[in-house]
Formats: sequence, structure tokens, C-alpha cells
Amino acid sequence: MYEYLIEGGYPIQGTITASGNKNAALPCLAATLLTSEPVILHNIPEIQDTNVMLEILQFLGAKVEKLSKHNWKIQCDEIVSKELPREFTKKVRGSIVFAGPLLGRTGKCEMMPPGGDVIGRRRVDTHFLALEQLGANISAEGHFSFTANKLKGADIFLDEASVTATENAVMAAALAEGETIIQNAASEPHVQDICKMLVTMGADITGIGSNIIRIKGVKKLHGCEFTIGPDYIEIGSYIGMAAATKGQITIKGIRPEEMRPLKYSFSKLGITWKIDGDELTVPNTQELKVNTDLGNAIPKIDDMPWPGFPADLTSIMTVVATQVDGTVLIFEKMFESRMFFVDKLISMGAKITLCDPHRAVVSGPSMLHHDHLVSPDIRAGMAMVIAAMCAHGESRISNVYQIERGYEDLVGRLQGLGAHIKVVEVE
Repeated sequence: MYEYLIEGGYPIQGTITASGNKNAALPCLAATLLTSEPVILHNIPEIQDTNVMLEILQFLGAKVEKLSKHNWKIQCDEIVSKELPREFTKKVRGSIVFAGPLLGRTGKCEMMPPGGDVIGRRRVDTHFLALEQLGANISAEGHFSFTANKLKGADIFLDEASVTATENAVMAAALAEGETIIQNAASEPHVQDICKMLVTMGADITGIGSNIIRIKGVKKLHGCEFTIGPDYIEIGSYIGMAAATKGQITIKGIRPEEMRPLKYSFSKLGITWKIDGDELTVPNTQELKVNTDLGNAIPKIDDMPWPGFPADLTSIMTVVATQVDGTVLIFEKMFESRMFFVDKLISMGAKITLCDPHRAVVSGPSMLHHDHLVSPDIRAGMAMVIAAMCAHGESRISNVYQIERGYEDLVGRLQGLGAHIKVVEVE
């Protein structure tokens, strides 16, 4: 096992290229099961979660070949197992997106409830609702069992705009008989990516990017070559890190249109950036000050489905707000345990009032001091890294596996940006 040792007080400076979108890579990897022909995927991030997904694919019978860094060739002539290995599914929440492709290709999927982050209850009811309406029989006694003689198109209304449930439904519907309409569908960039990949494979999908997706089932999908888009959550994390440490960073390979929901919320903390083509630069000359609402009211940063502010960045915004002059309310609506990590920020000297499991009032700027931190999940772990980089003294972060599930070569990239971070072995 190992931990991070971080000496705070060093602004990051330099240039990086955005990694591929983790939340797009996972379903796109799973979708390779929908065809017996080879699929080439580009810009797959080299992180723990994608490593586990590739191992699951091999277990199920796929031939997996690494062509070069970030580029993979996957072909599944024959699916040799319809049951996902328990030791892998408990590691990655996204493993549930194998249900749709396995149902579509074989009519059966068996798996244990997926693992992943510990950030509160994470419902799978919406997956069941969607797949049942497509004709699947589902049992959740001890483990998940999905079976179907023949999937048939349906008019589906999701009870919540779940990203992974939308992805599962789209993948299953691609080979179903007839037309499927998914209403209240998620529309995040990673949902758009999996839909675009399926279209490249021969699927008939319209409404991509909206909350109503229509899929006309086809009898067969073929191989394809597809490039995963940039990870706007990673981009947002580095924007926050640059601002909080009073550094300057240029991020290459962005999609400017995906920055608009982020820019609105970051601007409430006085954080701006410049975009030139596919490059984004956060300057080190800006004043970090809360922009109050009309009437000098305390502003609110809250998450909502796309194109709203993404929930995965609320942890990052919380720690960034500790370095900003003024008071802001952070309102995380999705997970009842995600905000509990603020106790550690408070122990470091942050002025935060946790109102309830979903809301925290942050007043800054605060002088943070070093501490021993334990990462509870990917995004809170990254927030702790940022806090340690702002703090006086040397902080230690444990359970860093959780962070590396979502951030590629974090230590190496931060060292390249001038951060004083290193890996230390522990018993």
C-alpha cells in the first residue's frame, strides 16, 4: 500500500492535456460486447476503473489488445460467461453498464451489486425499470439476475435522469425489436459519446444530447473506430486546483461547449479562464472573491442534471471556496454522504458549517494547516489533494486508490506542474 505526501504552498504552473472522459470510457468499453467484430477505442484514460473494465471484458471472452497508450482494440467473437466476476464488480460502480450489452447480445446477465464510491445510497431502481420495460425479467435476491427471451422496444419514462440507466437502456435497445423511446433521459457529454459510438456501429439513434432519445432496433451491430471525448470533470478539478493554489495552468484538448455550465458556477467564486480553440488557460492574476447575488445575497452553487453544474465537482468547489474571499452555499443534491468529508477540511482550519447531509456554508479565505486525510471517494479525494496543496506544512493522504480510479497519473502530472507531492510506501 502507499499514500501521498504533499507539501503545501506551491502554486501549480504549466500545461497538460485533458484525459479521456472516464464516464464515457466505461460504457463505451462495455458496448464492445454488442458486436462480434473488432472495435478500436481511442483516448481511453489509464486509470484504475478502466483497468478493471478491461479485465471484466477479458473474463467474459473478449480479446483485448493495447495498440498504444490510451488506444485499445477489443473483439468479442464469443461471450464465454454471462456472469461478471464478483472481485471486479465490487471495485467499480460502472460495472453495471455491462447489463444492457449482455442482455442485448445474449439475453442474460448475472452480477453482484456493483461497488465503487461510498457517497451514500446509489439507486439501481431506474436500471431495473428501464430494462424491465424492454422485456427483461429481473431478480435482485442476493445478486442481480437479468434474463430475456427477446428484448422489445418500449416507451420508457425514467423516474430520474440517471446517466448509467440511460446508457444501459440505450445499449439494450440498440438490438431490441422495434422502436424505443427514452423520456427523461440523461444528456451528459458521456451519454452523448456512447450514443455516438453506437451510431458508428450501425445503431439508429436520434435525439442525442436531449432528454428524449429514440432508438430503432437493428438486427446486428458492426465494429467501429471511436474516440472518447475529454473529461470535463478532470478539467474542472484542475481549474479549481490552479485557482486555489494561485497558480496558472493551460489545459489542452477541451471541448469549449462543455465548459459553459462550469464557467457560470466558477464565476460565482471569481474564477475565470480564457479559451483559444481547444485550449483553456486559468490565469494567476485573478482576484478570488465571491460574487454575491442581487441584494448582496449569499450565492448558491448547486448541482443538477446536464446542462446544469455536475455533481462530481461539488467536492472540488467546496475546497476551492475555502480559499475565496466571501461566503457561499454549496448544495449537493444527489448523495447524502458526499459532503461528510468536510469534517476533515474543518479540522484543517476551514470555516465550514455543514447544515445537513446536502448543504454546506463555506466562508473564506481560510488558512489551512497540514493533516492526515483519508480519501472516501474519487472526487472528495481530489478535493483533499487540493486542500493539502493549499495547506501549510506536509499532509498525508491515505486510501489513494479511490483517487486513482478517476485521475490518470495524478502524481506524475502534478509533479510536472510544480506540486510537491510524492508517493510513500506504508505497511
